[in-house]
Amino acid sequence: MHASPGHIWDAVESLSFLLLILSAEALLVSSQEGNGCGHTVLGAQSGTLTSLNYPGTYPNHTQCDWRIQVPQGKALHLYFGDFNLEESENCQAGSLTIADHEGFVILGPICGHLDAAGRNVTVNSNEVTVRFVSGTHRSGRGFLMSYSTNEHPDLISCLHKGTYFSSERISVFCPAGCKDVKGDIWGQFEPGYRDTSVLCKAAVHAGVLSDSQGGLVRVSQERGITMYESSFANAVLSKTGPLSDKKLVFSKACTGQLAVTTYNMSTVWEDPGGSGQPVLWMPGASDATGQPLQWAANTGDKEPWLELELRERSTVTGIITKGTSRFYVESYSLMYSKDRKTWKFYKAALSKDKKVFEAYSDGHVVVLNSLFPPVVARYLLLRPLTWHLRASAGVQVLGCPLPRGRSANRGPLPTEQLPLEPVTTKSPVLIQTSDQSPSQPMVVAVGIVLGLLLCVGCLLAGLWWRRRKRKAQLKKCSLDKDCQGFHIKTLPSVDSELASYPLTRSVHDALPNPPLNDYAEPDVLSGGSKLGSTFRPPLDEGYTTPFALNHYDTPGRLPEYAEPLPPEPEYATPFGEQPMDSSLAPPLAMLQNSMHLAHHGIRIVPGLARYDSPPQKVLPNGYCCPAPVGASGAQRDSVVYAEPQSVVPLLKHTYHEPL
Repeated sequence: MHASPGHIWDAVESLSFLLLILSAEALLVSSQEGNGCGHTVLGAQSGTLTSLNYPGTYPNHTQCDWRIQVPQGKALHLYFGDFNLEESENCQAGSLTIADHEGFVILGPICGHLDAAGRNVTVNSNEVTVRFVSGTHRSGRGFLMSYSTNEHPDLISCLHKGTYFSSERISVFCPAGCKDVKGDIWGQFEPGYRDTSVLCKAAVHAGVLSDSQGGLVRVSQERGITMYESSFANAVLSKTGPLSDKKLVFSKACTGQLAVTTYNMSTVWEDPGGSGQPVLWMPGASDATGQPLQWAANTGDKEPWLELELRERSTVTGIITKGTSRFYVESYSLMYSKDRKTWKFYKAALSKDKKVFEAYSDGHVVVLNSLFPPVVARYLLLRPLTWHLRASAGVQVLGCPLPRGRSANRGPLPTEQLPLEPVTTKSPVLIQTSDQSPSQPMVVAVGIVLGLLLCVGCLLAGLWWRRRKRKAQLKKCSLDKDCQGFHIKTLPSVDSELASYPLTRSVHDALPNPPLNDYAEPDVLSGGSKLGSTFRPPLDEGYTTPFALNHYDTPGRLPEYAEPLPPEPEYATPFGEQPMDSSLAPPLAMLQNSMHLAHHGIRIVPGLARYDSPPQKVLPNGYCCPAPVGASGAQRDSVVYAEPQSVVPLLKHTYHEPL
């Protein structure tokens, strides 16, 4: 047979609670002896003890021994919050002595006063005996001492006030037993306490720690308020206080209000009312004016009770009860259950008796009672013990729901009504369903919005990057001849092709080898028209207009030249002397040439154009040029050449020397 996780957890809780009680009882056995013992609370981890009548004068001829013990392996830390014994010779008027478990004296006997350095005492033992002896004396308040283990070096006294600390954040360890030490507090848990309040008592009032156990306290000092209201909580009554510079605000977890779904009660008072319409005093009902009502039992109900069912199993940390000005509950006990079958009385941590909670004091009908330790339950049973006129209370439950993983395998929880022993009732079960709706999934909505914004941002960034890359590609293509998608082609050029030449060239200068790609502009006649040139053919021969202005375009990406002259002999044509038309007069250059030839005795046939045909003289630069007139080797006058053809067809095959 296998045990469920829920039953195992319940067994662990019960066992730990039993061990805690047994260890506390072991500590309390013979913990104090004598007639001079004052306020004493000796806990397993901390405690507080005082001389008799503290802070008043201790009586004469008294003695008290306190045996203090903490768990094995830990050392004791002692702190004197106050020490004032009448000083006398050999401390005969009164003294205090501390010894270990073997009787070896660690400190004392001491009397008089202790300075700040002498108030902290660390003992390398887990057990000591404190002895106080008083003789005949006239003065002295006595002493107040607190203790804890050496794990809490931040131990303070029950007398420390908030004004003792200067920092805004305070983290200290309060000992057990500060609730009944003399000291005042002003305010309540919300909105806070006056900074002149004693810190540890205010922590007990706020429900931050148990007075029987003590514990770590975290408090912040914030800006004060104009008025601090009085309240009654955890058997501590606070006062109404005026404005202060700062206030004390305690940190406390698991203090939310738990939803109650079902109320079951012993009896319900039926108020006849002044209008003649009876009114039932139960949760969820309202009076004639529309004010909500709380539960009130009949006057004849001698054992009233009120049962509450929570929405789910929860950790219960506190109960708030509220009475009316006419009738209210003064004290009550509490029972709790997880399944409504097994009920348990709530007990204090260091007690085996049921705990009695106080619900009224000095006119205060709204009272907070914190649970130390907290309990895990779904059903609570409030059993009033004393009340005024009739039992009546409105109840709020404080705590927090259990994590889902812990209660997932507990199975369905029964909700049927069962008789509660030893009380029986015939009254109906009143069910009140909470109107609280689950919170809307704001986190999911925010996540969706953020996701959409992220996607849009990524899309815009991609478009911007693509556009920028495209611009860079186009810029690169404007200079790259092999770039695809860009139709402009640049002419190939190298450094040797960009060499510059002089504007004039001598016939004796050597031609470049290989020929360069630069082209000369054709000569211009006086009429403004250009002569034909093989270096820039007309457009009808297949050439296109160049894209650049510095070179002519050549098909096929390689420079091409005009057709060379045929090998048969031809006649040289002087520069700029070709007649444009036979009907026109010969150019001035041809007339000058004729006169020059006649002067040297060369016969000129009228009406027939003659040309000198010198022998082929090759210059070093590769050009052929006519020999000078009158030089040796000139042709005879009888050799007559035919008149050249029209200039126009020759223009297609005439080379022009570059300038």
